[in-house]
Amino acid sequence: MMPFTAKQGRCNVVCRLLFVLLLTVLLTVQPVFAVTPKGQYLAAEKAYGQLRESPKLQKYRDRWMVCIKKFQRVYSLDPAGPWAAAGLYRSGVLYLGLARHSGLEKDRQSAVDAFRKVIREFPKSRYTPKSRTQLKRLGKKALSPSQAKVAELLKKGYAVRKRLFASKKKQKYRDQWNLCIQYFEKAYDTDPQGPRAAEALYMVGTLYEGLSKKSFLDKDKISAATYFARLKQDFPQSPYADKLGGQPAAGRTTDSKDPVAGLIAENRPEPKPSQSSSPKDTEPNTTGSLAAIHGLRFWSNPNYTRIVIDADRETGFSHRLLKKDPSLKKPQRLYIDMRKSRLKKNLQRIIPINDKLLSDARAGQYTNETVRVVVDIKSFKNYKIFSLKNPFRVVLDVWGDSDTRTAAIPSISPSTGKLSPGAIARQLALGVSRIVIDPGHGGKDYGAPGYYKGVHEKDIVLQIAKRLAKKVESELKYDAILTRTTDHYLTLEERTAIANTQNADLFVSIHTNAVRSSKPYGIETYFLNLATDDDAVLVAARENATSAKNISDLESILNDLMQNAKISESGRLAAMVQSEICHGLKKKYSHIRSKGVKKAPFYVLLGAQMPSILVETSFISNPRECKRLGSPKYQEALCDGIIEGIRKYIKETGPAAFFNAPNDSSAKG
Repeated sequence: MMPFTAKQGRCNVVCRLLFVLLLTVLLTVQPVFAVTPKGQYLAAEKAYGQLRESPKLQKYRDRWMVCIKKFQRVYSLDPAGPWAAAGLYRSGVLYLGLARHSGLEKDRQSAVDAFRKVIREFPKSRYTPKSRTQLKRLGKKALSPSQAKVAELLKKGYAVRKRLFASKKKQKYRDQWNLCIQYFEKAYDTDPQGPRAAEALYMVGTLYEGLSKKSFLDKDKISAATYFARLKQDFPQSPYADKLGGQPAAGRTTDSKDPVAGLIAENRPEPKPSQSSSPKDTEPNTTGSLAAIHGLRFWSNPNYTRIVIDADRETGFSHRLLKKDPSLKKPQRLYIDMRKSRLKKNLQRIIPINDKLLSDARAGQYTNETVRVVVDIKSFKNYKIFSLKNPFRVVLDVWGDSDTRTAAIPSISPSTGKLSPGAIARQLALGVSRIVIDPGHGGKDYGAPGYYKGVHEKDIVLQIAKRLAKKVESELKYDAILTRTTDHYLTLEERTAIANTQNADLFVSIHTNAVRSSKPYGIETYFLNLATDDDAVLVAARENATSAKNISDLESILNDLMQNAKISESGRLAAMVQSEICHGLKKKYSHIRSKGVKKAPFYVLLGAQMPSILVETSFISNPRECKRLGSPKYQEALCDGIIEGIRKYIKETGPAAFFNAPNDSSAKG
């Protein structure tokens, strides 16, 4: 063995250094190619391809999340680069695929968020139209300009907040807190009724709360309490309101001076009561706190108008019809006084209506504890005022002197002096040309949960309603109007208003039944009236999103509300639809039970001017019927039954039935 020389030692050291240097270069250069957005996107596509080809792997959530995170990393590597939009869009597509397997709303919402982000940050990308299409399929509208601005302000606010809480030094300075607060305040002011308004209010409140712990100033505590109170009052159902838990809603100051009080000063002093203008009162608010009047809404056509006054809690109210005063150049007016109430600051105080009945409606702080809503009247035939609960609102329905569709029909036959068949048919709403179909629930209102995970009433009834609308137009040859065509939230009073303003001849509301037990099953059809039995009360309470006690309270005023409702015609329509649904289904399916025709006070049917029914198609809480309700064949069979029931109703009660009816002498014989 040759001896180890110093020269050889030096060579070995140099070789080792070169090897280490080369290895370092390889380790640093290789990842550069691996982590480019394009390389990351191709790697994500490869992983997604493997997942797509393996139904077994698709059963595991973590496999989906691995692919999703790979696409999200494409965006994070270069948020403004050419591959960023593609990565975001593909992450949304994968979230949709995951949602179909998991049945979780959070996965569906993550997809929506990804598509919206593409639209917001990459308006000129080729993936923006694709994202809009995906949102349209999901029933989600793309962000409006105001919503996009809110999203941007919130994004900046959260970034500033993150830097604030990461630095104890910054937390010592008030201007750093105010800088963060301003972004969330601007977000709220940009869209105070928008989908993220509650989030903005909550963040402003929590920031003021945090500031108060540093400043020890009462004004900061009051500011926090003010924003928390506004959040609870304006968005009581929001998850951000739930986060407040037991925090008091007190602390929100109210100013006794209202700048719009002058709008209704014309009604002071109170007019002397007369027989034609005596006030009608409801029970007063006994809670001792003030209700916040936060909404003034209306729907209108030339011969019908519905106005709704929204409050955050139940309170008493009275109303009075004032005579026209030519000397003061004042039109006829109707006012509603909401007692123990305050106007919300951002409420639109004047809403122009300008139909044939009303000019406008306006709200003002009449006294420190009374809000007055005044309606200027052009002409009217009749009006009704009633309240609904959960949430509390007051509804005003105004009807005109005539119906433009029926004015040409003579009411008296010149030859006999009696009502002609055509007049009777129209009076009973038998001349059918338009049917409004109402898929119950929608949007934030999921309706009854299905027996199986991920099944919700709002989705099932929308599918059924769309099938029914197609059959109405193709088989009955009538116009069909859906109150909603997407996963959109509608109030119950808005659904009836749509039917009335669209001059509908029939109104059919579609629902699924549900109880706590999974055993009950069957089909039942309802029409508006006093409740038939305790089960009917419970069904009405569930569909009205209220309590059985509130149903009992509502029944006390139903006699007045139903004077113009077509109760007998609705009952006849309900009976025929119920019979035909069950008859048709029994031919194709076993275990079909008819639970019969029932009566109950449904909010959605109140004020309807046409024969109206509510169909509880089947029990979504029953395993067999829940599975059937999701089946296109079962939905088709249900719709066939409803169509046959409507066809039979029209045939037996249409104008031709009156012309072909036997005369009095033949009837006696």
